[in-house]
Amino acid sequence: MKKITSLIDLRAAIQQLEHQQLIEEKLLKEQLNLAYNSVKPANILLNTIKDLGGSNELKNTLLNTSVGLGAVYASKKIFQSKSFRPLKNIIGSALITGITNVVAKNPDVIISIGNKFFDMLKGTSNDERKENNETEK
Repeated sequence: MKKITSLIDLRAAIQQLEHQQLIEEKLLKEQLNLAYNSVKPANILLNTIKDLGGSNELKNTLLNTSVGLGAVYASKKIFQSKSFRPLKNIIGSALITGITNVVAKNPDVIISIGNKFFDMLKGTSNDERKENNETEK
């Protein structure tokens, strides 16, 4: 700023500083609003989901975990009941452990079986699915 020597220069400098203060206040409020919106739980969740969309490794890990948990849940519902037969409960627990190990060691096989199952339900063949994947790339 230039050196203020008169009352007119002082008033002009005050007006300029007041105008600059209004602009900076408006910018600060906008930044505060953006920061407030970015820390809302719903927005954090949405941003995380958007970030997941770009990471194939994270998608595969999430898919493998989901398949594993789903297989364990389904096998538990099928093989274990609330019966009071100890032998049946032991066999059910052993089967669940075995299924869990198979799923943990071979998630790709489980996923491909799941894809085939869903393709059968949708009525699409394996060749059609490959053609769709090639056209998307």
